[in-house]
Amino acid sequence: MTQLNEGSLAPNFDLPTQLESSISLTALKGKKFVLYFYPKANTSGCTKEACAFEENLTAFKKLDIPVIGVSRDPVKKLKDFAQKHNLTFPLASDEKGEMTEAYGVWVEKSMYGRKYMGIERSTFLIDEKGRILKIWHKVKVTNHVNEILKTLNASDR
Repeated sequence: MTQLNEGSLAPNFDLPTQLESSISLTALKGKKFVLYFYPKANTSGCTKEACAFEENLTAFKKLDIPVIGVSRDPVKKLKDFAQKHNLTFPLASDEKGEMTEAYGVWVEKSMYGRKYMGIERSTFLIDEKGRILKIWHKVKVTNHVNEILKTLNASDR
């Protein structure tokens, strides 16, 4: 498994989104952006996290920072998720799992004594040159978006 660090080059990606377009690292070059990985659309934690990003989208837009969510859900499921919760930012579908593996967020998890593979809720802040500025692993949904904004506002001074 890949272990990325702050300062590493972000692995390349090009994925379809619920907005009927694709999103890629190449297209985002020259922009700082937030890339967050979540386990599954329409589950309570993932819904809460996505809605928190949506509620704060204006703050991200003021800073000219796109937000992109990534899961292994198929595009159709992401479309339903976005419509149900009025999400307007891109949700990328990594059905093959290549991106989640490249970013080191596809990990062994354990619930009720059962081990399984899944996405570790993580967020990456990537700079204009495609370098990782900051990584949040094992994200707790509550206040996470505010924490990201605090970091962005501090780095703009």
